[in-house]
Amino acid sequence: MKKIRYTKNALRDEEKRLLQLQNYLPTLKLKKKLLQFEINETRVEIKNLREKFDKTYLSVEDFVNLFSENKNFNIFQYVEVKHVSKYYENIAGIDIPKFESIIFQKDYYSLFDTPIWADSGIKIVRELVIFNQKLKIVEEKKRILLNELNEISIRVNLFEKVLIPRAKNIIKKIKIFLSDQELASVSRAKVAKNKIILKRVS
Repeated sequence: MKKIRYTKNALRDEEKRLLQLQNYLPTLKLKKKLLQFEINETRVEIKNLREKFDKTYLSVEDFVNLFSENKNFNIFQYVEVKHVSKYYENIAGIDIPKFESIIFQKDYYSLFDTPIWADSGIKIVRELVIFNQKLKIVEEKKRILLNELNEISIRVNLFEKVLIPRAKNIIKKIKIFLSDQELASVSRAKVAKNKIILKRVS
């Protein structure tokens, strides 16, 4: 802990520091609330994506037998991911990933060289892959938001429970010291004045 300087300049510095802390605390609290809101929204988004994924997965099961029966047609070569694009959005001062698009290894397939069900099968499996990639990015978003919320919560607690109370305590100690010094100075002045009066009388 830093050594306290019991001077008027030190008092002004501490009062200025306290004011800065008190002014900045609402900003931290606002950011904390915003992060909590975004995390709740992200949890809802994850829940919705998982529901869509599960629903799509049930649809894919309808094609499972067709996939295994057609040895000459490998559907997985048409659903293999080449690249996933994402962009970043600034939320509460941090960059949050968002799903943009997906590119598959083979974007084109011939309807004449594939089974009649292939178009529907590829489409539904690709949807499953897209939901899975979206889920990964939203989970990443949630991790970033939770980490940031943890850091902000620590800072809010630090301000509320350590820095602001400490600054107030230092100010109180300096004021008491300066008040005592002033009283002592007044007392000394009175004693000195009385001595002068006594000398004049005698």
